[in-house]
Amino acid sequence: MTQVLDAAEDIAEPGDNVGERKRRRNPPHPAWLTGALALVVGLAFVVVSVLWNDGRLFAPLDDVYIHLQYGKQLGSGHFFQWNTGDDISAGASSMLYAFLLGTAYAIGAHGTLFLAFAIAFNILCFAVSAALITLLGTRLVNRTAGIWAGVLVALSGPLAWGAASGMEVGLVMMLITGLLLTFCVEAPSARFRWTPPVAALLAIARPEGLIFATALTCAVLWTLWTRRRGIGLAVWSLLPLAAGAGQLLFYKIATGTTSANGVQSKSMLNDAPVLYLGEFADRAVNTLRSLGGIFLGLTSQDFVFPGALLVFAAGAGYLLLTRERRPLVFAIVGGLVCAVVSLSTLDSALVHELRYFQPFLPVFLLFVVIGVYGLTKLVRQSRVRRLALNGALTVALVFSVVALPTWGMRYAHFTAAIRDTDVSYGVWIKVNLPPEAVVAVKDVGAVTYFSDHYVVDLLGLGTNGLAKAANNGLGSMYEAVRHLPRRPDYFATYDTGPGPSMQPLRDAGILDHDAVGFFEVKTPQDLRGMTAVPFKTFGVYRADWSLADKTDRSPTPGELRDYLNVADLDSESAHGYEPVIAQSGIQPWTSVASEHDTVDGGRSIAGGERFTVRGLTPGRPMTLTGRTAMHGTVPEMDVFVDGRPAGLWTRQNVDGAAWGTYTFTVPAELITSPEAKIELRAPRPLLNPYPDYISYGYWATQ
Repeated sequence: MTQVLDAAEDIAEPGDNVGERKRRRNPPHPAWLTGALALVVGLAFVVVSVLWNDGRLFAPLDDVYIHLQYGKQLGSGHFFQWNTGDDISAGASSMLYAFLLGTAYAIGAHGTLFLAFAIAFNILCFAVSAALITLLGTRLVNRTAGIWAGVLVALSGPLAWGAASGMEVGLVMMLITGLLLTFCVEAPSARFRWTPPVAALLAIARPEGLIFATALTCAVLWTLWTRRRGIGLAVWSLLPLAAGAGQLLFYKIATGTTSANGVQSKSMLNDAPVLYLGEFADRAVNTLRSLGGIFLGLTSQDFVFPGALLVFAAGAGYLLLTRERRPLVFAIVGGLVCAVVSLSTLDSALVHELRYFQPFLPVFLLFVVIGVYGLTKLVRQSRVRRLALNGALTVALVFSVVALPTWGMRYAHFTAAIRDTDVSYGVWIKVNLPPEAVVAVKDVGAVTYFSDHYVVDLLGLGTNGLAKAANNGLGSMYEAVRHLPRRPDYFATYDTGPGPSMQPLRDAGILDHDAVGFFEVKTPQDLRGMTAVPFKTFGVYRADWSLADKTDRSPTPGELRDYLNVADLDSESAHGYEPVIAQSGIQPWTSVASEHDTVDGGRSIAGGERFTVRGLTPGRPMTLTGRTAMHGTVPEMDVFVDGRPAGLWTRQNVDGAAWGTYTFTVPAELITSPEAKIELRAPRPLLNPYPDYISYGYWATQ
């Protein structure tokens, strides 16, 4: 029917001249129109935001300024250094985007123009994505399906929000749609010349992009194998995997780990001291359940129309009816499933308007359109079938159009909140703090970008090594920060999550109680009661490290052989330290306390501990001194040395003190080598009450 209508359009009416007939035969391709529509929508979001912010341009997320900071550093010749002179850090979630921003900065895009470039570039990518999805839908089904897919993408509030944010959303979106179209163009001849390079770019654009590119690579290899193509094309098709492996190798060489800082900070695999697989699975499934509700349109997120996920499944099923499409469909669905499962292991998966999932939404909407098309094929009469197709998709379009102003206002609200908070603090710090001052922060993007100060990222995105410490609690964060080459002179932060509260540092005397600058968020909440930041108040506090250096002194006489600083992750690792948890699910979080002239970080223990002390002289007794805050009703612990019982250690609670100092003498006959494995066990394992205390450290003297 569509072909008949297209042919009818080419029939000249009486009275038409030659030029008019030629123009009627060559109308603008729908891809140009859907791309232009997306461009207008994206720019409209920016215009609304600029008007909302008195004619100034701001980003809706602090993370945008993280990208801009890395781009500025790259463009200035400081290769992936968060602060000039730092070691290379892996805080940029998109290596490709960081290089693009670095190039723009190097050729002169500075100041507001730099943010304008980031936003304009991604909106342009959004427009290209709408055009590409139109072409892809036309190739997979027909012209009508392509146009509807392109229009739904162009008028999608979440996609316009993500593209106009200045994050890498538009770039990744364009690479995904471009990769699928390139595959469809090259698959009939099985000569994949451009598919591998596009997939390689996607692989270094986002971690989940690597997953999706790998799935498409499998489809390429399957196609080559079934067509009996040469080994050269097969090797060339592995380019995306090589690009992904190269990125991981770069992280390993530069930072000592293949895991990017963002993954270390946000993954459910790392965000607590102890990983319990059952709890991890429960949290991930709960996120997947929430995503299911969102993509079924059953929440107030306004992400898609009701029932969209079911129609998506119908679209995948319809395409599977065609044998030639099956490798592509299996790759798309498999890639999407793997990417969604991977993203669901992030504790931030559902924040920022699902920005991690936004780049895949054009493919989702295309399959929705194909699903509607496939369902309407069940109708026999062509006219009724056509009415059903366009009617159903019109309903879906109405949902998008009605939600579009809401998404525009959300975007404006978020930009206003970032202006009111992170940008304002960065400018305030630049003006009011000494230029040489080191500043520690949680929201690291805008403060670093605007303050021109050396900034320590307490959550570990820009500063290597702090992500794991922050995920263990304030005690480990404190220990990690006090061992930095440059300790912060000020803490500019807040007490709500993410990350631990800073109030204990003020109570302990590391931070002044009175802020040198204190701010309240003035931005009104949106209709959902949300703002772009997780806090209501923000303070800048002066740091005093005079008490920090007294932490490690041995409290007992004798020749010090070894010292385990509990909560200091490096010290714990060096001593093979691990809590012996009495109950699965209990987390040994760390905290900070002070006593007299000492501030120390400790770990909450319910059960016992094990660790190794070294540097001992065999045949001599050893005195083990512990700094401990005892709680509960079980002061006794069984002590074992190299698996042999050494006696009962009783540590009674000291009323009115943050902690007590306790000693235990290990008999000389148990010290048989320069190192000894110490274990403190609960006298009645498995049964409550357990020994309950905070462990701060152990000194071994002889």
